[in-house]
Amino acid sequence: MPTASTGRRRRADAERSIARIVSAARECLGRDPAASIDDIAKAAGVGRMTLYGHFRNRRELVEAAMADALRAGDEVLSDVDLGGPAQDVLVRLLESSWSLVAESTALLTAAEEALPAGRVRELHAEPAARLEELIRRGQDEGAFRTDMPVIWLVNAVQYVLHGAAEENRAGRLEPAETGRIVILTVQSILAA
Repeated sequence: MPTASTGRRRRADAERSIARIVSAARECLGRDPAASIDDIAKAAGVGRMTLYGHFRNRRELVEAAMADALRAGDEVLSDVDLGGPAQDVLVRLLESSWSLVAESTALLTAAEEALPAGRVRELHAEPAARLEELIRRGQDEGAFRTDMPVIWLVNAVQYVLHGAAEENRAGRLEPAETGRIVILTVQSILAA
C-alpha cells in the first residue's frame, strides 16, 4: 500500500516529467513549429505514453509551452526599470521584449496554428497590459500620440515585434540590426 511519502515522491516525479516535457516542447517548437509529438517526447527523454499521460493532445502541449515561455518572459520583463520618462522606458522594454520575441517566433507560429482563435491573445494579456499602461503614461506625458486608440497602438507594436522576428528568421533582416530597427519603428509609430 502506498504511503504519503510515496505519493509525494510520485507527484514530484510527475512534476519533473512535466517540466522536462514542456521544456523540450519549447525547444523543439522554437526550432520548428511543426515538430512532432515524437520529436518532443524524444527530446524530453520520455515515451509517447508518458507525454500523453500529462497532455491529452498537441494543443494542450503547445499551450503549456507557450504559457511557460510567457512566464519566463514575464520574469525578464519584471526586471525592466519602469522609472523615468515613458520614451526611455519604451526603449528598455523593447530591448528586453525584442530578444524574447525573437526567441519565440517559431513557438508562436505553432501556437497560432494549434490553439483556438483568440487564445494566443489571451495568453499575451499581461505583456499587452504592461505595454498599454506604458502607452497611456506616454500619452499623459505628451510623448506618445493620442489620435489613435491605445489598443490599436498596442497591437501595432506587437505586430512590429512579431514581424521583425519573422523577417529575422527568414534572413531578410540582420540579427545584429533588428533590435535597433524595431526600436526606431515603434518610436516612429508612437511619436506625438
